[in-house]
Amino acid sequence: MSVVVSFRIDRKVKEKMDELRHINWSEVVRRAIMETIRREEERRRKKDLSKIKKAALRSERLSRRVEGWSSVEEIRKWREGS
Repeated sequence: MSVVVSFRIDRKVKEKMDELRHINWSEVVRRAIMETIRREEERRRKKDLSKIKKAALRSERLSRRVEGWSSVEEIRKWREGS
């Protein structure tokens, strides 16, 4: 299902569009919008991946090994209620 979207353009732009009546302006606008959406989604994905990588690196820096302590043993103790 499609919807109608309207927007304003400069009068001179509209006059030039009218001179070029053979161009399907609705299709031009649809393609431009879809291309802009595609670029923005790609930019977001890259940005999200960058945030994930930074968080992983930070997590690695913050984690440390403690001699004589085992997370597995600690979890078992908590589960057994000891």
